[in-house]
Formats: sequence, structure tokens, C-alpha cells
Amino acid sequence: MFFRNLTLFRFPTAIDFSAIDGRLVEERLRPVGPLEMTSRGFISPFGRDEQEVLSHRIGEFLWLTVGGEDKILPGSVVNDLLARKLAEIEEKEGRKPGGKARKRLKDDLVHELLPRAFVKSSRTDAMLDLQHGYVAVDTSSRKSGENVMSEIRGALGSFPALPLNAEVAPRSILTGWIAGEPLPEGLSLGEEAELQDPCEGGGNVKVTDLELRSDEIDKHLEAGKQVTKLALNLDGHVSFVLGDDLVIRKLKFLDGALDQLENSDQDGVRAELDARFALMSGEVRRLFLVLEDALKISKVED
Repeated sequence: MFFRNLTLFRFPTAIDFSAIDGRLVEERLRPVGPLEMTSRGFISPFGRDEQEVLSHRIGEFLWLTVGGEDKILPGSVVNDLLARKLAEIEEKEGRKPGGKARKRLKDDLVHELLPRAFVKSSRTDAMLDLQHGYVAVDTSSRKSGENVMSEIRGALGSFPALPLNAEVAPRSILTGWIAGEPLPEGLSLGEEAELQDPCEGGGNVKVTDLELRSDEIDKHLEAGKQVTKLALNLDGHVSFVLGDDLVIRKLKFLDGALDQLENSDQDGVRAELDARFALMSGEVRRLFLVLEDALKISKVED
């Protein structure tokens, strides 16, 4: 269950989560209705089959999961059926239906097909650090992250979570690191980066499997390119790609961290998930605190 991406939000640490379980029950995922396209709500972090537990907490870390059900109704299928209906009307009545009639026919077809459409299930996990006031959502999509914030807001009644705000330009910090400026303690460069010419119409350069402190990179920097994505490593425990949008992608837990799981004496699927969450939450907190200091990430006032 290790997260693979982190879209981060901040929230006031004064928020009371003591009654969260009761509130989640009211916002539980319900099956998508016959005439609905989508449904969202909370499910157990341990899987949809678990009906009693809708959250999981270890110390000051809270694990929430938003489940989804979406009808799969390809537009091409609807359009093909609509074309047949229109052809039948034209042949029968000798006229082509107007715009309003076409729209009405299309809406009728969608309602007719929805009850028979396949349903795709999904889940999006979120980890809340109640001590430091941030949420890490396992997605690289800002929209998906915002949707999770909306679900939490609906459960709590109020949840003033905001996207991260850096008091210094992230792009300038990333560019400085790749140019040779000292990195924060514990961080080291990886072998992947994306550079962009800030001028309109300027080009992008993507490099992988390359020593980033190199003459090739220096030439791009001398030409004025700036770093928009940078691969980094934290203490041999996690590797990731940090973007100038402050989204963490390609998050991977390395042997330095995973060795701790091998020493665990817990048995069973649930116990293993519990151990993995405990490990992950600690590593994500270390990473967040390093970036919070380096990028001067603002807090949300209580």
C-alpha cells in the first residue's frame, strides 16, 4: 500500500479529529445508482470488504481512503446509437431533427444505457499528519487531491486545507541544487531532471539515467534553462521526483527503509498493512519536514 505520488495540502493543527469515525459512516461510499454516472465516499483503508473500520490511526497519523464507482459509457457507443436513431427519423419523416431534438434523443439514450453500463471501482488514499498539519494524497493530480479534500470537508463540516505555498520560488531552489548549491542534510541528487527555457516558445529538456552534476547539464543552465522536475534521494530510504508544482512523483521506498519491515514479527495481511503504513508515514514526515524547511512552506493558521 505504499504511496507512489504525493500531492500535499496543509491544514490547521487545531482541527479535532476525535469524532471522525462516526462522521465517516455518514459519508460512506454507496453503490452508484442506475441513472448515476459516478459515486464517491469513504471506504476502509483495509479494503472494500471491511465494513466496520473506515479509518486507521497510528499515533498522530490518520489514514483515510476515498472510494469511487464510475459508469463506463464510451461516447462512441452513444454517438453510434444516436446516428442510427437520427437516420431512422430522417427516413421515416423526411427531415433531420434540429439541435434541441438531437440533444433530447442523446439524453434519452444515455438514460437507457446507464443501467446496463459497466462500473469501474477506484480508491484514493490519504495520510494526515495531525501533529504537523499536512495531508499527503496518493496522486499526482491536483484535481484528484482537491476531490479528496472535498470529501474530508463534507465529513467534518469544515476542513480549511490549502495546497502547499512556498515562500521561495521552487524552480529557483531546484535549479540551484542541480547547479551545485548545497542540498539540505540527507538529500542527494538522483539521475533524472527536466529543464525548461523560461522564454516563450523555449524548449524543454528531459534527462534520465544521467549524472546531474555534469558538463551537459551545466550547458543547459548557462543557456538560461531552469529545473522544473528533479530526482532526489533522502538518506537512502526514499527516492522521488520533486516538481516545481510541489507535487512529489515516482515515490519509491528503498532498502534503507524496507529493511525495517524484514525485522517485523507481525503476521497476517492486516498486520502487514499496519506495519507498512507505520513505516511510510514516518518516512513521509521526514521528507516533508526537510522540504518544508528548504522551500519555506507556509503553515495554515489555527
